[in-house]
Amino acid sequence: MTRPLFFGPGEAVRSAVPGSVFVLGGDEGRHAATVRRLTAGERIDVSDGAGYRIGGVIAAVGTGTVELDVETAGQEPAPRHRLVLVQALAKGGRDEQAVESATELGVDAVVPWHAERSIVRWRGDKAEKGRQKWVSLVAAAAKQSRRSFVPEVHAVMDTTRLAAWAASVDRMLVLHEDADASLADRMAVLRDSGALEVPTSTAVLVGPEGGISDAELGKLRAVGAGTARLGPHVLRSSSAGPAALVLLNHLLDRW
Repeated sequence: MTRPLFFGPGEAVRSAVPGSVFVLGGDEGRHAATVRRLTAGERIDVSDGAGYRIGGVIAAVGTGTVELDVETAGQEPAPRHRLVLVQALAKGGRDEQAVESATELGVDAVVPWHAERSIVRWRGDKAEKGRQKWVSLVAAAAKQSRRSFVPEVHAVMDTTRLAAWAASVDRMLVLHEDADASLADRMAVLRDSGALEVPTSTAVLVGPEGGISDAELGKLRAVGAGTARLGPHVLRSSSAGPAALVLLNHLLDRW
């Protein structure tokens, strides 16, 4: 069974070395001591959320703190091919379901998208509140799946801003039921051309319940985005992104 993972302050975690003692406090320390009721002798890992992980044996448990005898410490390598999920805001919490599952599946960053047909809207103060909710969501999902990397959550973008942001990734693939090629076919072409021989970044875009408008698709195609379908069926906005990530993890040899 894998060891429980907790997150600690970056500077403190990175200063820990084998043979040292690390004290986990704050919310994570309270969760470990009070909620999980961990005891001396159990093994846990602690990460800074950016890939640095320490592991060891609990030496003592206090009131909201856990004292860890550090046995291992080091930086885990980031995936060679970076994956980003651009997720349209959706009603019924389907966008949150998608982001949570994507985190468990190894996504490296998520972008909230105000699509034209998004019913949910993050405006004014809601924009940062919504983003912070996703930040908490990905942290909890990363912890659950024992990931030492917590995905970055970008600020919400409309289509114009998203089109400008597309230049920061090597490719953007819009999941669309009318695409003339499958996601697997698109990646096969890239592999055959040698484009995947070097580290790359791929963004997968998922529209809202009402679909992506022709105008939006035109703006994204104008900056080089391609379209791809997953299979013969139309998936919900909560499942399309995770399904694509499973396939990309395999095709890019991340799994």
